[in-house]
Amino acid sequence: MPKFSNIEGGAGETVRKKLLATTDLHTILRLPTGIFYKPGVKANVIFFDNRPASKAHQTKEVWIYDFRTIMHFTLKKNTLKFDDLKEFIACYNPANRHKRKETWSDKNIEERWRKFSYNEIIARDKTSLDIFWLKDKSLTDLDNLPDPDELATEIIENIEAGLESFKGIIETLKG
Repeated sequence: MPKFSNIEGGAGETVRKKLLATTDLHTILRLPTGIFYKPGVKANVIFFDNRPASKAHQTKEVWIYDFRTIMHFTLKKNTLKFDDLKEFIACYNPANRHKRKETWSDKNIEERWRKFSYNEIIARDKTSLDIFWLKDKSLTDLDNLPDPDELATEIIENIEAGLESFKGIIETLKG
């Protein structure tokens, strides 16, 4: 879904806060752009358990696996395969998700698996769940740039995503 300021703040923020309060939102898998729908569209898979009504918020911490940054997949040439998700599955620890271990630390800042407390998330601007910490160094290292066709594809995906966002804004303004 394109990001619009009224969605990110108003209704979107309300939905995110409600989700954190009424469910145990425990995991977010940040997927590479364009692997399910069309180029430039970002997708996340969220994992949560419903909880009975309570005055206390149900989410205590959210584990995030950044499978988007530095990952380059396409719908035709370099498709996402099950083997690509093996590291995430190991980090997720489906046998006992309460015994997870972060791979990220102050000493290992390029690792993909990191946890955030409820308070860290609720303090974010508009309670944004679009959390990332990895940087794609290949884009600043001229000797290590992706192939030109990959760069061109990413540029096109970003332009198309921007165009879709503007179309959505126009529709919102018309409505």
